[in-house]
Amino acid sequence: MREETQTSKVGQAIDAAKEHGGAAFVGYLPVGFPDLPGSIAAAKELVAAGADVVEVGVPYSDPSMDGGVIQEATRMALEGGTRVADTFAMVEAIAGAGATPIVMTYFNLVFRYGIKRFARDLASAGGAGLITPDLIPDHADEWLQVSDALGLDRVFLVAQSSREDRLRRVAQASRGFVYAASTMGVTGERASLDEKARDLVARTRAAGARRVCVGIGVTTPAHASNVASYADGVIVGSALIRPLMRGGLQGLRDMRTTAEGLALAAHGEEQ
Repeated sequence: MREETQTSKVGQAIDAAKEHGGAAFVGYLPVGFPDLPGSIAAAKELVAAGADVVEVGVPYSDPSMDGGVIQEATRMALEGGTRVADTFAMVEAIAGAGATPIVMTYFNLVFRYGIKRFARDLASAGGAGLITPDLIPDHADEWLQVSDALGLDRVFLVAQSSREDRLRRVAQASRGFVYAASTMGVTGERASLDEKARDLVARTRAAGARRVCVGIGVTTPAHASNVASYADGVIVGSALIRPLMRGGLQGLRDMRTTAEGLALAAHGEEQ
């Protein structure tokens, strides 16, 4: 297992959650859905519901990894005028609410904003680092250097198709955790999860990863409990966003209820 040479904010949050049994609960919400104040309110409710880490999604016009629910939410956010810079207000609010914020973004947005500028603004807002679904370590030299300089976490993805040399490279380059995709394909709710995710987590740990969190398709408390039995963190997105589609206070309440059930399951607590 690779030792971290720098302190990892998200790693500390995951480790703290695991001390109580189970795994960390990581909830994903996009910036600006249904609008910026609404997304901040939803993030605070998510923290209150038991999220250890909040994954802040930066809306992007061509989200290759995202399924229908997240695509619709990000479309609404972009049409509402959400900007990349709005990300930092949401990050700051999450940190202030007591959870660890980490940003999920397609790297082209970071590149256009300016890698050093984005990293400085993220660190100033209290963000832990970045999850970059479209960036591989081989093409991340500048980001690796900047994140080292500012002590930011960097999370790369692995999939069932990843070969052992790729797993080793990702494990070596990641700080905080490695994101294991539970199934091939885009994000979204699933009736069941592919049990091959368990093997992927084991392979990634054998390649040197200190922590591995599983996302894509985690929908129900039963899914969360299952993933928590073998992974360090349970990542949920679409199942939290869908209730918010209903709008208003009821949508917010429904999201919190959903999040509470998922958090209890991830943490290994009885519902």
